[in-house]
Amino acid sequence: MSFSILKRLPLFSPPFVNVMASSSFYCGVQSKRFLVLAQQLRHYKPPPCSWDDNEERIIEEAAGKFVSQVGFQESVTRVAQNPEKFRSKRAAVLICLFEGDAGDLRVILTKRSSRLSSHSGEVSLPGGKADEGDKDDGDTATREAKEEIGLDPSLVNIITVLEPFLSKHLLRVVPVIGVLNDRKAFKPTPNPVEVDAIFDAPLEMFIKDENRSAEEREWMGEKYLLHFFDYEIENKRYLIWGLTAGILIRAASVVYQRPLAFLEQSPKFKFPGLVDK
Repeated sequence: MSFSILKRLPLFSPPFVNVMASSSFYCGVQSKRFLVLAQQLRHYKPPPCSWDDNEERIIEEAAGKFVSQVGFQESVTRVAQNPEKFRSKRAAVLICLFEGDAGDLRVILTKRSSRLSSHSGEVSLPGGKADEGDKDDGDTATREAKEEIGLDPSLVNIITVLEPFLSKHLLRVVPVIGVLNDRKAFKPTPNPVEVDAIFDAPLEMFIKDENRSAEEREWMGEKYLLHFFDYEIENKRYLIWGLTAGILIRAASVVYQRPLAFLEQSPKFKFPGLVDK
């Protein structure tokens, strides 16, 4: 990967155009694009979701990570209240953005190891389940990114978090948006146990209709569209879909603040009565 930062103006039109850049804000980053982006995202407020933390039951997901065929924002789901306690496992993923050589915003992705027992070879964002020692979701996301791809947390400025997503197994996944403040200092080092490859993709791709296909699926009696993004870089092809695609679609729509060029169609599902099934 190439990791040089260009001084370019933003290609999007955020609502907060009067940005005051202090010397302590964004150490190592000189691009006005990132300063504007940071100001925009720091004002972002996730839509309210219908989750009730007092009505939760413990759910374990079989996979150690959270790659899933299904993943939608909590805010678009109907959460059926249950008389039994329900406490989902919490995880966080890092949407690490940087400015590419062409001035586009790009996001760091991984291809899971082909030796893993679950979701082997699939594309995912760096991240994992929260540990007791993590102080917040940003801490979880950057800690996992260091373990998976060798990304030093000090190189990432956390800007904001998006609303949680629910995976197929009802794991609550929090997307954390951060900016890589020194690309040259990041030396990608994949953990061979978890990661086969590290690559990057343009964030804007996930609101466009190019290189995208969709399949209608049904889960828990609700129909939804499963999106697939076919991407090629350095003569290697990657298929980005499921929970990862869903999170990136949402992130791109928040960053670029324009409607999707395609129908998203999320299911209005409820939690099953028997979680064990």
